[in-house]
Amino acid sequence: MSRLSTIELFRESLKFSAGHFTIFSSMDRENIHGHDYTLHVSLTTLIEDEGLSFDYRFYERQLYALCGELDKAILIAGLCKYLKISEEGDYCCIHFNSERIMLLKRDVKILPIRNVTVEELSNWFLEKLLLERKQLANHRIQKIEVKVVAGRGRSGSARWEKR
Repeated sequence: MSRLSTIELFRESLKFSAGHFTIFSSMDRENIHGHDYTLHVSLTTLIEDEGLSFDYRFYERQLYALCGELDKAILIAGLCKYLKISEEGDYCCIHFNSERIMLLKRDVKILPIRNVTVEELSNWFLEKLLLERKQLANHRIQKIEVKVVAGRGRSGSARWEKR
């Protein structure tokens, strides 16, 4: 008989601090500001005969590394239809509407997302986890849910389920 269990990873250290601005339309955006984000990842899998699903440290290490990529950066939505991004020497120049926002390249992380929101960030993390298809199969992962929390009462989730 197959038995399922859900392993939840939500340690205090699964976090990152980042600046961003959300774009609401071609004319309206937030000011640049920051959040302390935390992750909550659920992995549903089959329980092995030994009463163990898998060594979940594999996913913790991967999530820590991904958080490290975003930590202390200004996140920019590289796929946003309202932004034009260029480089000028040591600077990343972001064009929005009639604004020209100059940021040091070393402070910027351009992500392949449409907007810097909790819903887009949760999908970015999920896509990164799904790159490890071989490990997902080896660990018999049936379902993944990634939740990105940007403060009390604000989060976005992305889900994947094996078919």
